[in-house]
Amino acid sequence: MSDVLRALNEFSLGYFIVLDAIYLVMAVIGWRAVETYVRIRPARDYDRVRRSPLSPALTILVPAYNEELAIVVSVRALLANRYPALQVLVINDGSSDRTLEALRGAFDLRPVLRTPSASLPTQRVRGIYASPLEPRLTVIDKENGGKADSLNAGLRYARTPLFCSIDADTMLDQDALSRIVWEFETRPDTIAAGGIVRVVNGSQVKDGRVTEVRTPKDWLPTLQILEYLRAFLGGRIAWSRLGMLLIISGAFGLFRRDVVVEAGGYDTATIGEDAELVMRLHRHQRDRGASSRIIFFPDPICWTEAPSSLRILARQRDRWQRGLLEMLWKHRSMLGRRRYGAVGMLGFPYFAVFEAFGPLIEVGGYLICAIALITGAISWAFALLFLILALGFGFVISFMTLLMEERAFRRYPSWPSLGRLLAASIVENFGYRQLLALIRARAWWTQLRGSSGWGEMTRSGLGGALPVEAPAELPPELPDLGQL
Repeated sequence: MSDVLRALNEFSLGYFIVLDAIYLVMAVIGWRAVETYVRIRPARDYDRVRRSPLSPALTILVPAYNEELAIVVSVRALLANRYPALQVLVINDGSSDRTLEALRGAFDLRPVLRTPSASLPTQRVRGIYASPLEPRLTVIDKENGGKADSLNAGLRYARTPLFCSIDADTMLDQDALSRIVWEFETRPDTIAAGGIVRVVNGSQVKDGRVTEVRTPKDWLPTLQILEYLRAFLGGRIAWSRLGMLLIISGAFGLFRRDVVVEAGGYDTATIGEDAELVMRLHRHQRDRGASSRIIFFPDPICWTEAPSSLRILARQRDRWQRGLLEMLWKHRSMLGRRRYGAVGMLGFPYFAVFEAFGPLIEVGGYLICAIALITGAISWAFALLFLILALGFGFVISFMTLLMEERAFRRYPSWPSLGRLLAASIVENFGYRQLLALIRARAWWTQLRGSSGWGEMTRSGLGGALPVEAPAELPPELPDLGQL
């Protein structure tokens, strides 16, 4: 028995050594990518993109389900974006609250007829509304079908070459779109680009805009700020540089509409529709011998509200992990296939071994190490080495990420905020990381028993949205526009 425990501990130790080595390499690549961007940033004329009448038109798709508290403020903030050729298309996904009424009261929505410009199956569209007050705004009211179905409905009626998918509760910096569109203008082979998502909790927000960036008083969202920074600046920017970016956050991504429609739109059978779409775009483009430049760009900023309770955080991370498992299983035929280049040969294996199975190995490693230590199968010196590799190395990566943030972006200019994030890089190793590993490991059981729940996240209505008075009745339903 002691030999078995020792062997399992040696396997776990080897796993953490390899994983930490990968993290270090990715952090170094991310560091160099950020340094390169800092050098070339002064030469990029993002204002030209904003001012030019030749900049490509884009549509922001905003799926909304029960977003009464925040939807009006969010839409007004999006319309205030300083991008020249902008359309905002809100998809009300059968909300049971007053989301549609709030929009109608704020923008005086009127029913209109629109002909779809793409053929994608969706739930029935009950009506389409336009605003005489804001011609750039269109609202689709449809029966509930989930976020992916809502995005497909938006793709059906969008008419621009680019579209941006965001969550209804997110806020964009005013120049975020101009900066990310630069990638499509300078590299026509770009088919998708993701921007960085930052946690808004604790910051001051006015009229849907972040006016002062601060860390929150509560530790849970503060830990998530550090986690987001590490995921984007220490991970995705490196995967992007290597040409193996497999995930673009559903909170903020820009895509070529024609390629996404050709690939079949969003998959309504998965809860990780954002990651699944990126994987399918890689596959679709490789299968047809076309370019598939999919990149992460760290400068366009999207702000989102992070969970403030452990219960909601657990639901969110369980959903994310199940989405990853579904994506990998659905596209398992790409694994190790030279046809799919670096994505199939390196990116896919990494996500399968370290992101899908990683939580199981991590949780199992903690338990086996504790049992082996109690039974005397391993020494205290071995256990200490295990803990240093499993926990201590995370602090090094987090510290490097904070240095990158401070060097390139300085979004947290106050010393108290930086000090709190530095403290979080230590605190997270004593309970938070283990909790997340346990939640992600449990997602395997949730997935295997066939749970399909998406899980709701309670919002606080950031931005100070006030109740909106709306007419008691909406106009009569139009004919089934989903079948036109």
